[in-house]
Amino acid sequence: MYIKSQKYILFFKFLLLTYVSLFYLASNMFKTVKQALFSSGLQSPTCTALENEGSEYETRQYEAAKWVSTGIGTLNDWDSVTGSGFMRLFNYIQGNNEKKVKIDMTVPVTTFIQPGEGPACESSLTMSFFIPNEHQEEPPKPSDVNVFIEERPQMTVYVRTFGGFTNAAKSQEQLLLLSESLKKDGKSLDENVYYTAGYDSPFKLMNRRNEVWFIAKP
Repeated sequence: MYIKSQKYILFFKFLLLTYVSLFYLASNMFKTVKQALFSSGLQSPTCTALENEGSEYETRQYEAAKWVSTGIGTLNDWDSVTGSGFMRLFNYIQGNNEKKVKIDMTVPVTTFIQPGEGPACESSLTMSFFIPNEHQEEPPKPSDVNVFIEERPQMTVYVRTFGGFTNAAKSQEQLLLLSESLKKDGKSLDENVYYTAGYDSPFKLMNRRNEVWFIAKP
């Protein structure tokens, strides 16, 4: 009778431990999904707003930092590949990494556009999440071979902000407006290399924030 009682106690302890573990995992997943869906309370890279000469754009200096990144295709694929690229990075922060650790969502989600090598090559796109400060020193290695850790140097960027839902065509329009403003102010930049930055989930309908960045030349 005593042995049977002990077995029941051990069994109930096992069930309790299982439920607690599942609750902990579900809570962590819910936290990350909630952050991704509602873009609330998210960490962002350290930057300093520099003096502006006009109201049509902002100048920022971003500190050197690590980002987790993935190549998502070419300029012609832009609108069709953003979802798959986002999910690759989202899976990384959900634990698809060598340490199986979950990482908080951050903003902005950036896409880097750079010319391909050779005269006939298309521009390539790289999507990135900023790695939170608590993982900056030693970010876990991605398990997906298409995902990698990127070390961005300190850089100064010219930023134009716009609202609403965006896509490749709208980003190109905003980049053209930013380029015209910078040329008017005599700024030096490389128009072939640029970033787009998004701060909101698809579920946010009002007061959306999108940006385009040109990198300032020294």
